[in-house]
Amino acid sequence: MKTINSTLKKMVAEVPADVKIEVDLSFAIADRIDALIKKKGLTKKEFADSIGKRPSEVTKWLSGQHNFTIRTLAMLSAYFDEALIVPA
Repeated sequence: MKTINSTLKKMVAEVPADVKIEVDLSFAIADRIDALIKKKGLTKKEFADSIGKRPSEVTKWLSGQHNFTIRTLAMLSAYFDEALIVPA
């Protein structure tokens, strides 16, 4: 087990900083969307229907592995009437 942990730590240490930041942002956006869906009291299907998307697409968004366009982020911010990400 100790070898596995040290190997994993070494692998993570070799991940470039920009990739780590990208992953963190992706999951933060997914978490924010999920929280706003829940705040509105919607199911994923109801949310998907209300924005004209398939539930499978919303599921992908919430996985933290979707590469959002600025257009989609703006559309979602307008839909929720709240910023998904706060500009610096």
